Amino acid sequence: MEPAKKEEIIEDLVTFSKSKDFYGRIGKAWKRGYLLYGPPGTGKSTMIAAMANLLNYDVYDLELTAVKDNTELRRLLIETTSKSIIVIEDIDCSLDLTGQRTNKREEKSPDEIRKEQEESSSKVTLSGLLNFIDGLCFEAFKVLSRNYLRLEAHPLFDRIESLMKETTITPADVAENLMPKSPLDAADKCLSRLIQVLEETKAAAAAAEKDEKEASTKNAQSSIKAAEVPAMEDAACPTTRKLSPTSQNMK
Repeated sequence: MEPAKKEEIIEDLVTFSKSKDFYGRIGKAWKRGYLLYGPPGTGKSTMIAAMANLLNYDVYDLELTAVKDNTELRRLLIETTSKSIIVIEDIDCSLDLTGQRTNKREEKSPDEIRKEQEESSSKVTLSGLLNFIDGLCFEAFKVLSRNYLRLEAHPLFDRIESLMKETTITPADVAENLMPKSPLDAADKCLSRLIQVLEETKAAAAAAEKDEKEASTKNAQSSIKAAEVPAMEDAACPTTRKLSPTSQNMK
């Protein structure tokens, strides 16, 4: 690594490690992300180890394809220590652009395809991962409630904390709903408004996840039918194979 780039990264890491209070004041989760890419042997794992040694942080290796859904992903990440590096390897192979897991597959029989779809009915989505990385933590919410409503505690805080563990909301959305619309707005009204937004966000996320599952099931059924057609027509006509770089490489 070039000395100048190395010093730049070290300075960024050290600055971040000392900025917990600053992140809290601006209502942002105290998190930092790096995207490392390149062929094997270019030093990605070595850099992660160097970062952990510099900051004295724990390292967690997260295998996305083993995580059932967004709820389980959130639970796993919440259980990590506050000072940790979470490594997600081959993220481009674990998630596709629509947010669903995708594994490199070989040609499979209809039964294998059907079984695989049943076992992977719940999926981690790209939006779920990114929302957690960029989302707002409950401690940051309390800072905003203190700034906007002058509240240190409130009976509705428990409900808000529970909802924030199940969904994600940006600091801007929290601030918008906590800010009194008029001098007559009481804290209860502002917090209730935020709870309503969180519940609506949770419901929308659940509906989107349901749609993704239904689309995945339809795609699986189409794949199964496509796989079964040649078997039924073998006796009547020769098999037609699609010519592509992928199929050529498989020979």
